[in-house]
Order: sequence, then C-alpha cells, then structure tokens
Amino acid sequence: MITRTVSKNPRTTRGDLVNNLQRAGTKVTKATISNTLRRQGLKSCSARRVPLLKPVHVQARLKFAREHLDDPEEDWENVIWSDETKIELFGKNSTRRVWRRKNAELHPKNTIPTVKHGGGNIMLWGCFSAKGPGRLIRVKEIMNGAMYREILSDNLLPSARALKMKRGWVFQHDNDPKHTARATKEWLRKKHFKVLEWPSQSPDLNPIENLWRELKVRVSQRQPQNITALEEICMEEWAKIPPTRYDFVQTPEEEKEGQAANLEPAGRE
Repeated sequence: MITRTVSKNPRTTRGDLVNNLQRAGTKVTKATISNTLRRQGLKSCSARRVPLLKPVHVQARLKFAREHLDDPEEDWENVIWSDETKIELFGKNSTRRVWRRKNAELHPKNTIPTVKHGGGNIMLWGCFSAKGPGRLIRVKEIMNGAMYREILSDNLLPSARALKMKRGWVFQHDNDPKHTARATKEWLRKKHFKVLEWPSQSPDLNPIENLWRELKVRVSQRQPQNITALEEICMEEWAKIPPTRYDFVQTPEEEKEGQAANLEPAGRE
C-alpha cells in the first residue's frame, strides 16, 4: 500500500501515510515508512522545478535539438549566454519533497512546473561563455525594452571583449517580450549581432542556469541578512567563480539536499 500510494502521488508525506494506515487499522512509524520505501528504491528528494510546457513548446524544443545535434563543439564555445535571475534572502524560498527512484527527477510527477520570474528580492542580469563569466549587474527597476537595450549596450560588448570572444561570436537570450521586441531586434541588427534562435519556454536549456545555481549555492552559504548584503555578496561570489572552461556548460550533478530550499549569441565588433 505504501509503495502504491507514493507511486500514484509522489508528494505524499510520511505523515499522510501514517494517517492513512492508521485509518486502515495499522500502526506504523515514520521511520518504518522511510525504511520500507528505501527498500523499494525510493527516497525523499526536493522536487525539481521545470518549465510548464505545452505541446507547441515541446515541438519547438525538439526542433531546436535536432537542428543543433551535430554542431561542433567549437560553435558552442563561441556563444555568449545571457539571462536574468532572481535571488532571495537566505531561507525565503520553500520546497516540496517527493518520493522517487534514482534518475527519475524529471518525471512530470516529480517536478514542480514554473513560469519565468515570479518576484524576488533582487533581480540580476548576467552572461558567460565557455571562457568564463561575463558581467553581472543588478536590475533595480522593472525592466522594459529600453532598459534591456541599455544593459546590453553597457555590459554585453565589454563582456565579449573581456572574454576575448572570436570574431562572429553568437549571442543567446530567450524569448522574453523585451528581448523579442521590434526595437530590440532592430538594435541587435544595427550592431550586426548574430542571435541564436531560441525555443520558447526553455530556460532549462540555457547552460547559464548551472552558473546561476553555482552563484546561489555560494550566496546561501553566506546567509545575507538584508538586501544590501545580498547584492554585495552576489557580486563578490560571482567574481570568485573561476573562468574554467566547460565548468558550467555541462549538466551539473544533482543538487545536495537543502540547497534548493534557499535558492530557488553574437556579433561582429
């Protein structure tokens, strides 16, 4: 009964199982439930947050993967990846736990669908390439198209120069309306930037997510207690991340338990 219940609903807690069995006339402890599930290859893990995908998103992602399946490694080394992320004060985020088997973290029943941005204490814009992190800045106001273009003008080209990108480097950003606005597209065209075509609702395909995870783990370990300290620590830890190639373009190992609770392309110069 225990295994069958959590297979149907991985978010079932040990307390739920204790109560269900008690109503059925069987008394068990939470420790017994944990041991029983572990013997079945199930353990309690933080639920992964994944994009909420519609069929059209799935098809677009599949198309993107097929188009780039045989791209040489050198092509990806010539991409500057960018994104915005929110970082909250230590201890503000919550998680849900699920019972799952090994390597089943991305099964729909074991994940929490998300949409991009939902508030947060500070918002950051950053970029990186295979050569290391580029610039990181705090976005202090609600970002609109004009502000986004100003961010690119002030930070993208200096990052490309600092990273010593090759001529013809490629710029990646997602399909946020600010990024795809006519004025932004025209600005990119006038700058002769080559932009990587990107499938909608695909933040998880962007390797910068691994860099954000690295930053958030570092920040959470320092436990900032106010917004000023949070921003300062973000900048300090970003600067400490080594410019080791490929560190952040590979799929990271599964996050350690508890970390998720506190964390939540190109141009001719």
